[in-house]
Amino acid sequence: MAFLVDGQTALVTGANRGIGKSIVEALIKHGANAVYAAVRDPESARPLVEAYGDRVRPVELDLTRPETISAAAGLARDVRLVVNNAGVLKAATARDDHAFESLAFELDANVFGLLRVAQAFLPVLKANGGGAFVQLNSVVSLKCFPQFSTYCASKAASYSLTQALRSLAAGDGVEILSVHPGPIATDMGHDAGLSEIAEPPGLVAEAIVAALAAGEFHVFPDSMARRIGGAYDSFAKGVIEAEMGEG
Repeated sequence: MAFLVDGQTALVTGANRGIGKSIVEALIKHGANAVYAAVRDPESARPLVEAYGDRVRPVELDLTRPETISAAAGLARDVRLVVNNAGVLKAATARDDHAFESLAFELDANVFGLLRVAQAFLPVLKANGGGAFVQLNSVVSLKCFPQFSTYCASKAASYSLTQALRSLAAGDGVEILSVHPGPIATDMGHDAGLSEIAEPPGLVAEAIVAALAAGEFHVFPDSMARRIGGAYDSFAKGVIEAEMGEG
């Protein structure tokens, strides 16, 4: 089912920089009435407020602090679009001594954080007559890159949960979108050593808006993502997106 951004109120986690900032800008460009910029430090969203005025509403939200998520959901009662963009990366291979520490850190934000946001905001979307919930999952949710073993594992888990949310939220009129970018020019991409092959974050933002309008479940926004997505497409449509009985 199509979801048009025009005239809607949205919330974007990790909105102060990188992909999140580009998503806020794209939503406003495409006619969103207002966007809650959900960030750990609301002051970090000041440049967005200076650019767009009261169409941007900073709100505190930390994926690892459930009380901030509950408070944000209580404040943003008018949202019909939630984009869970925030996430963390702490590079570790499966053989590194710090792999356990890295995985625990990434699971808390990337997986438990998704659950916290979904459980807080899906009831809000339902109460508002439906809407859309977007999860940033990455191509590494499909293909493990060994130097980022723990991060890939956390994103694979978040992708699995996103599939579950798609089925669970369908009866509430909530569309779910799973976004799978490749290397993107963000601080995280730079820190991971991917700057030379990274593409602009605006590609992700525009792809999200287009995929929502088309009623799609998967979106692969950049060059690497499209290569992986093209190979994955038949499985995605025949298995992931198909209605299949349990057992």
